[in-house]
Amino acid sequence: MEVYQAADIPELLEDLKASNETLDVVQKGLNHYLETKRLAFPRFFFLSNDELLEILSETKDPLKVQPFLKKCFEGISTLEFQQNLDIIAMLSVEKERVPFVKKINPKGACGNVEKWLIQIEEVMKESLKVNTILLIFSCINICMVNLEMKLLFYQVLVQKASANYVTVPREKWILRWPGMVVLCGSQIHWTKEVAEAIGNGDAGLMRYEEKCTDQLQALVKLVNTEICYLCSGMKALESRHDREVLI
Repeated sequence: MEVYQAADIPELLEDLKASNETLDVVQKGLNHYLETKRLAFPRFFFLSNDELLEILSETKDPLKVQPFLKKCFEGISTLEFQQNLDIIAMLSVEKERVPFVKKINPKGACGNVEKWLIQIEEVMKESLKVNTILLIFSCINICMVNLEMKLLFYQVLVQKASANYVTVPREKWILRWPGMVVLCGSQIHWTKEVAEAIGNGDAGLMRYEEKCTDQLQALVKLVNTEICYLCSGMKALESRHDREVLI
């Protein structure tokens, strides 16, 4: 009965057609409006029309944007707001916090969400750049501290080796210290001894020549002893291997 009554309404078909046309105009206007917002802030293309409308309908409350940040910014979970709505940092899903180099307040955008989101994007890039530079300088400082510690360690070694050079025969002294320390200590004492020998005249130079000759002969003997020891060891291994093969 009610269907028949609705069908009897005058000009009902024309009204329905006019309503459809009006709905099409509204739909096109809405799509154009959303397209304008997406062009202003391209990251809105990651959101559906319903999600974008929900954001745009809550322009007075910037906190309503938080649930959609993950879609707009990959790796960003939330923004850190202060009580006065200043945005001071961004946080990842793992709760890693990156402070912003400057504060952003959405109130300055006068309700245009895309404007303060563009500011957030720019501050994100600038903050990551600054924090990366600070991290690099921090690593450089750590490396410099480690280098200074190593240099101090080698300096102490050289000092101890130089003091020990006077009391221990050279052929034994070189076996007690690292190679670079031995080279450095040898150069220090060679320079000192040559200067003293020159100061003592021809007799001093002759005595120092004899000393250097004795030291070289001791080193040659040491090297020959080590080579003979290695050769005898190799021969022992070879004879043992031959016996094992025969067995």
